Amino acid sequence: MNDGAFKLRDRLRHERETLVARFNAGGSVDGLIHGLARSVDHLLREVAEASGITRRASLLAVGGYGRGELFPHSDVDVLILLKQAPDEADRGTIERLVGLLWDLGLALGHSVRTIEECREEAARDVTVLTSMLEARLVAGSRRQFEAFSRAVVDVVDREAYFQAKLLEQQQRHVKYNETPYSLEPNVKESPGGLRDLHVVLWIARAAGYGTRWTELARRGLLTAAEASIIRLSERRVKEIRARLHLVSGRREDRLVFDVQNAVAQQAGFEATAAKRASELLMQHYYRAAKVITQMNTAVLLNIEQRLFSGSAEDSVAIDATFVARGELLDIEDEAALERDPNAILRAFLLKAKHIELKGMSPRLMRALWHARVRINGAYRRDPRNRATFLELLQQPKGVLHELRRMNQLSVLGRYLPVFRRIVGQMQHDLFHVYTVDQHILQVLRNLRRFSLAEHAHEYPLCSQLISDFDKPWLLYIAALFHDIAKGRGGDHSVLGARDARRFCREHGLERDDADFVGFLVENHLSMSTVAQKQDLADEKVIHRFAELVRSERRLIALYLLTVADIRGTSPKVWNAWKGKLLEDLFRSTRRLLGGGTVSPSAVLEGRKQEALNILRLYGLSDDARKELWEQLDVVYFLRHSAQDVAWHTRSLFNRVSTEKPVVRARLARIGEGAEVLIYVKDQKDLFARVCGYFDNRNLSILDARIHTTRHGYALDTFLVTDNGRAHHYRELLSQVEHELAEWIGKQHELPVPVKGRMSRQSRHFPVAPGVHLQPDERGSHYLLSVTATDRIGLLYSIARVLARHGLNVHTAKVLTLGERAEDVFLISGAELSDARTQLEIEGDLLEAIAP
Repeated sequence: MNDGAFKLRDRLRHERETLVARFNAGGSVDGLIHGLARSVDHLLREVAEASGITRRASLLAVGGYGRGELFPHSDVDVLILLKQAPDEADRGTIERLVGLLWDLGLALGHSVRTIEECREEAARDVTVLTSMLEARLVAGSRRQFEAFSRAVVDVVDREAYFQAKLLEQQQRHVKYNETPYSLEPNVKESPGGLRDLHVVLWIARAAGYGTRWTELARRGLLTAAEASIIRLSERRVKEIRARLHLVSGRREDRLVFDVQNAVAQQAGFEATAAKRASELLMQHYYRAAKVITQMNTAVLLNIEQRLFSGSAEDSVAIDATFVARGELLDIEDEAALERDPNAILRAFLLKAKHIELKGMSPRLMRALWHARVRINGAYRRDPRNRATFLELLQQPKGVLHELRRMNQLSVLGRYLPVFRRIVGQMQHDLFHVYTVDQHILQVLRNLRRFSLAEHAHEYPLCSQLISDFDKPWLLYIAALFHDIAKGRGGDHSVLGARDARRFCREHGLERDDADFVGFLVENHLSMSTVAQKQDLADEKVIHRFAELVRSERRLIALYLLTVADIRGTSPKVWNAWKGKLLEDLFRSTRRLLGGGTVSPSAVLEGRKQEALNILRLYGLSDDARKELWEQLDVVYFLRHSAQDVAWHTRSLFNRVSTEKPVVRARLARIGEGAEVLIYVKDQKDLFARVCGYFDNRNLSILDARIHTTRHGYALDTFLVTDNGRAHHYRELLSQVEHELAEWIGKQHELPVPVKGRMSRQSRHFPVAPGVHLQPDERGSHYLLSVTATDRIGLLYSIARVLARHGLNVHTAKVLTLGERAEDVFLISGAELSDARTQLEIEGDLLEAIAP
């Protein structure tokens, strides 16, 4: 570059730094992005004219740059519009021009076409057409630019363009999981991002309705108030995107965990006692994204009606306020909701009742959006409105869809102020993948699916239970309130139960129903905690849980809510093993509440008999079990199912006193994974050694049952999974049987654990490590609870510490919730009798699990 080029580059850098500094000092985002575009305009014009290219061509800004917007690290998209096909001289000039612009620091995206080529390309590719529709002249001939504009407009088929852009938007929304509430949204491309606004303006421009929100308002496609709120939401998301570019130092439109806090601080958000700065930022973003989603839907519906409407459609009156028109619920005029305020809620009730209607008209959606501000304390206290909301919850169909629509139109949060507080609220517990409001609606969705015949195959027991359940809508109220108090500080279960009881009282529910809902909300975590962290073979565990629920109806409701809740956190959290634990707890407690028994002797005899029946099916005589069963105690039979007992007996037939390790593996009876049986003369550090092997194979242990026979053999079973990496578990089984037997036989020293890499999410929101050690009721064993951020090698690290202190592991329950590990071990050993040694064990464990 020559001196002139260096001066241009320095000028561009200085102008950019000045604009960024002004923005960081509180300037507007529009000032920043329009200023950056103007700065590049001046540079392009100067360089183009100096190169002589403007005598043969024009430079057009296209894409976002064509809109006059440049974010700090956005590409500069330019169309070099030639008057005729280029010759060698033109190619040389263009090549030198593009090279110089790159040298000056522009991230240039360029294309070279004649007007005829533009027309052909635009007719072929709707994306190219869109880019050209936004083109503006930067340097060159005005007359040539006008000829180009006419050629592009001539290509536009308004109806076809609308359909193409709508399909394109639908595909984009699917790519981003069809929700604006992703915990790491793409602020440009996700639903509710800037692209949703671009789509509306592209379609409006192509249809000839205008290029600005004010023009669309003048055309009646939206109101002046709606145009104002769109501009406000657009500015909010633009500001976040600009700060995202500045914090990242590159073009980055994903608001990932890594940068959320930095963007929040730069935007002026400060942490409170209950919320991080990043949570406040994300709630700010979600509210803007919600408005953008609403306006995108409403305006596109209005445009669609204008483009495709034929003669006026007949309307059928539903009541004094509402009509059905064109398969949509509609009103005759937008003032109707002012005359009949109850109609705000009744609109959703009628839509649920009239399943033949496909949706709501744009006019009704707009009226509901504006009428939401009429929902105040007096409105909420009106008995008629309370009855309407309760009736909606009691509908046989449409409840979920209408609650989602109410949330989308900001009516639900207005009617339930406590719900409004959690709209767009993030959850940094590393296993919820939805914001709190979306999680609540997911739980409600799951409960509704239990009652639908077409989904009965998914959870047959849940479907059976809910089909006979009286007043299932009480479950929906519990679902609405179970997490509604998150983010306030304190126990959200207790606070939520208080809110739920108040709601029930205000809506006229009977005292028993209100207590029932309050119980469910307050104890919605209890069943999963007991099932996944306590020993279900211990009759005292079942008795304590039965005393908590007190009735079969409460038990059924809590079971249904628990399954729906776990399923609603994340697709990764639920698995068949957790389902089995919950079902086992449910069935044992139900039997006890129904007058049955969980006494060890009754369960023991029933299980033995069932195991014998299974063995007979395999052609084994009753005597075949004698050698092994004589070495097994009551605890073994209580902790293993009849199928497991039969499998162990078959696997160890004529091998009860073997000198060699026996390892057998089979596909898990429920869900994916493998069950592994290990039988060997008990040896020091066996549990840690087995954990080390599974860690070495990148297999995760979900459950471990450790047992020592009367004659000193370890009979251990492990449930392991490879977290979905392998599709052929059968190949894995033979490898595990051979390798693990060899691994155990060597009895080598335990290797130092390798601390696996933590995920990106857990690096930014780590779980505070915790170790809790307490004696059981008899004092002979201790319960060890460990909480930590999950990673490869975590369980082996824990097992190695236990081995170093000579502690025996009797059971291990390994619970993984997203990135959070919560493991519970039943252990024993001489060192546990000394308080000082206990502290040392806890300290060593904390060091081992530290990230």
